Amino acid sequence: MPAGVMVPTRNMPSMISGNGNVGGFGTISGLTLGQQPNNNMMEGQLHPFEMTQNTSESEIARMRDEEFDSALKSGSENHEGVSGDDDQDTRPNKKKRYHRHTQHQIQEMEAFFKECPHPDDKQRKELGRVLGLEPLQVKFWFQNKRTQMKTQHERQENSQLRAENEKLRADNMRYREALSTASCPNCGGPTAVGQMSFDEHHLRLENARLREEIDRISAIAAKYVGKPVVSYPLLSSPMTPRPLDFGSQTGSGEMYGAGELLRSINAPAEADKPMIIELAVAAMEELVRMAQMGEPLWMTSLDGSTSVLNEEEYIRTFPRGIGPKPTGFKCEASKETCVVIMNHISLVEILMDVHQWSTVFSAIVSKASTLDVLSTGIAGNYNGALQVMTAEFQVPSPLVPTRESYYVRYCKHHAEGTWAVVDVSLDNIRPNPAMRCRRRPSGCLIQEMPNGYSKVTWIEHVEIDDRGVHNLYKQLVSSGHAFGAKRWIATLDRQCERLASLMATNIPTGDAGVITNQDGRKSMLKLAERMVISFCAGVGASTAHTWTTLSGTGADDVRVMTRKSVDDPGRPPGIVLSAATSFWLPVSPKRVFDFLRDENSRNEWDILSNGGVVQEMAHIANGRDTGNCVSLLRVNSANSSQTNMLILQESCTDPTASFVIYAPVDIVAMNVVLNGGDPDYVALLPSGFAILPDRSSGSTGSGMDDARGNSGGSLLTVAFQILVDSVPTAKLSLGSVATVNNLIACTVERIKASLSCENA
Repeated sequence: MPAGVMVPTRNMPSMISGNGNVGGFGTISGLTLGQQPNNNMMEGQLHPFEMTQNTSESEIARMRDEEFDSALKSGSENHEGVSGDDDQDTRPNKKKRYHRHTQHQIQEMEAFFKECPHPDDKQRKELGRVLGLEPLQVKFWFQNKRTQMKTQHERQENSQLRAENEKLRADNMRYREALSTASCPNCGGPTAVGQMSFDEHHLRLENARLREEIDRISAIAAKYVGKPVVSYPLLSSPMTPRPLDFGSQTGSGEMYGAGELLRSINAPAEADKPMIIELAVAAMEELVRMAQMGEPLWMTSLDGSTSVLNEEEYIRTFPRGIGPKPTGFKCEASKETCVVIMNHISLVEILMDVHQWSTVFSAIVSKASTLDVLSTGIAGNYNGALQVMTAEFQVPSPLVPTRESYYVRYCKHHAEGTWAVVDVSLDNIRPNPAMRCRRRPSGCLIQEMPNGYSKVTWIEHVEIDDRGVHNLYKQLVSSGHAFGAKRWIATLDRQCERLASLMATNIPTGDAGVITNQDGRKSMLKLAERMVISFCAGVGASTAHTWTTLSGTGADDVRVMTRKSVDDPGRPPGIVLSAATSFWLPVSPKRVFDFLRDENSRNEWDILSNGGVVQEMAHIANGRDTGNCVSLLRVNSANSSQTNMLILQESCTDPTASFVIYAPVDIVAMNVVLNGGDPDYVALLPSGFAILPDRSSGSTGSGMDDARGNSGGSLLTVAFQILVDSVPTAKLSLGSVATVNNLIACTVERIKASLSCENA
């Protein structure tokens, strides 16, 4: 008798109940956490039995019994009828013998299952022919195998979800207990929400909503994997801090040369964390409402360039907030909206990663560190992430003091494609008399747009003691253009264009000097980025370094500082002298920018080029404005005995600031970079210019308007870094200081003379 002949079913016990379910196999075990079995899904049940015209009842019953036994034997067992006559088969007490599929058949079907778990009719017939099985046997084996795999997967998934549920419940209980035992840092009594200057009603509503959200996450934990609130020590950046990194632009928790204020701040205590969470939730609600509101809360500025806050309306709308404005502080608040070429998820990642954030905004952020991570978010992203941070914000001039801030950053996913990131100061939790800057809810609302774009609404709302600002920059700072939302959004827009150019693959090949090698473009842009970061971190009044005034008593003072470079592959070894000065020019920022970035006019101000002809060898455009580009310049010395020099230059401009930054580079090293080599080992000492618009009322005049709408004068900062001695242990000589002082003074005079002639 051939294999597969089945015992007649008349004496077999019925396995099919009256409702059509298979006895003992009607339910898949392990479905928990709200998962409902789908009666219409073929794979959630054992195999259905198909009736065909060429299949008898006995054959169908035989195949049914075979597959039920196969399911009982873990999908690998198949029972067949006993060989012999019908009299033997019909005896009720005759025990059936069970036969497994052969090892060869199981191995072949297992191998086929890995490649194709859903074979079609043709594949089943061919597999059955090769293995000596009926197509229905093959079909039912695959159905049972799929059911077996699904059941195993569900069991593993349920075990994992139960564990995550327990973690969420434990966290919930821990926070409830912390909130119930929290004490006021001033009086030692129990803490009430009202004592924190919040709107108690709104907080209670938000707390109730958060409790519902926790329950919902627990109920659908298959989709949302919760992560507990964790506490870390000072976080180290992936980048190793370099000995002479200006402003410690590494995102590291360790800040070299930081002021007493930021040095004295540590990670928050456990007792403070519940209050920090409540503060962040209230700040998020305020930020979103402010971003969505217009007049009368937001009014157009006098020059029509931005939206400024109506303070009286703000107090009426948000009566509690984080408390009254400190005595002697001024309010700076502005709102700006822009569409940028970056998707919303990438923007959120940049804002929540301290190193990426400080790199993108290197012209504004001179130092930043993460002190503690209260939450890493849920569902594998930054939704619900909470970070306690410190940062130092700057204007690229030694005449404007930096602003140090201690705050919490909170990220939240509000709706499909809409995210918000908010900062709010923690001064009310840990008061510090040295604090001169307080951040009310500030941040941005990010909305997804088609084709990878995002709409960003940025709000900056700070209270500041600006008495240390030099008179030259007083108007720029008080108008909100120095630290306001417009500067943040303009910088973000320009950096998004730069990152888009880095990823571009459709590079036009017709223009001479355009670098088309993708690896070479990335290496050169990375080198230029490091040059810009180093320049920006060393040109402001950061607490990471101390400026010493050399000459003069007015705005043209030259300020210097020294650094020792040791074992740093990114800088030449020795003593580095930095010098900077800021002054006013009666020329629009665009004209100053175009003059300084043009290689044809470089010999008018660049003393170090020795009157040689400057030629652009290569360039990379990285923005809509033609002035946004990275260039490689060659200075052809007028003296044939001198070696030609290469200069790496990046020029960038936006409506709030412009930069021309350059550094001499080694020819051999640049050849490596242009071929896609590692740019981190190219030694750089960047120098350059920072150009800001003068917002003082008396600076405008006829004939100073340009195509960008800039009018009036410019505030120009000139900064040099020069290696004065190649031995790090040598002492700085007065002659070197005098040389650098004369160099920067002569450069300033040349720039003034050239632009005065153009303006005449």
